[in-house]
Amino acid sequence: MRTIFPICCLTILFFSLAANAAERRCGWYSNPTPGNILLTDKDGSWWIQMQGRPDPIGISKIPAFDEKQFVETNVPSSGYGYGCACMTVVVNTQQQRIIEVISGETIPLRRCRADRLLPNPIR
Repeated sequence: MRTIFPICCLTILFFSLAANAAERRCGWYSNPTPGNILLTDKDGSWWIQMQGRPDPIGISKIPAFDEKQFVETNVPSSGYGYGCACMTVVVNTQQQRIIEVISGETIPLRRCRADRLLPNPIR
């Protein structure tokens, strides 16, 4: 009986760590409106930031785009639009939310444009 308890504890710990494992997701990074940022990949749209909700852990690690790799969709120099990015994140699959940003990097727009599994970017 004494050996079952530590085994149960280790099993629970293993599954809780596995549930929060970081994963790499690549796709359209969209900032369509104030306070809203999403990453849309082949699995759907993942909220990074949603107006009125708490930011994920590591929000400062989101990718920084230069003007050549970011398409502005509103008034010039508004900061709203989309780019192509890869991010290492921890997600909540039920809510389609990114709960932690481990790292993020921009990638060329042509990569997302050529990926037939990606829907159009959110504008």
